[in-house]
Amino acid sequence: MRLRIVAVVLVCAVIFTAVYSSASEFTQEDRDRLIRMEATLQVFMQQVDKRFEQVDKRFEQVDKRFEQVDKRFEELREDMNKRFEQVDKRFDQMMTFLWILAGIFTALVAAVIGFAYWDRRTIIRRAKEEAIEEMKREGFSRSILEVLKEISPDIPRLEEALRRHNLL
Repeated sequence: MRLRIVAVVLVCAVIFTAVYSSASEFTQEDRDRLIRMEATLQVFMQQVDKRFEQVDKRFEQVDKRFEQVDKRFEELREDMNKRFEQVDKRFDQMMTFLWILAGIFTALVAAVIGFAYWDRRTIIRRAKEEAIEEMKREGFSRSILEVLKEISPDIPRLEEALRRHNLL
């Protein structure tokens, strides 16, 4: 577009210069020269127009290419957003799984501690009962032995049996 304007201004300048410079005589030769110059300028303007059309086509191609690149970047951004969402979901799943594992571990530890406490308490109670029974039995056996020792001098046969078993 600029070249077209420059060409028109240039043609006008050449024409005005030619008209004013030879104001005295305007011959057939001058007229022919002007016609040739006008034809040359028209050819030049056509070539300039063709170049501008080619440049416009190239700009359109570049614009299309930029649109394609923009579209591709948009697709890549959408793909990245989807991928980040997938990673976030996976991370949330992993955190949920870790919380479940922590809950299971806590429940197992509490169960083991509870079982150990219950087992110890049961064993201690049973041991206490057995100890009391043993003490009663031992105490009862001792009492019987003491009684037998006391009456053994009166019963010779009993005394002999106690000595045989090393109880006297």
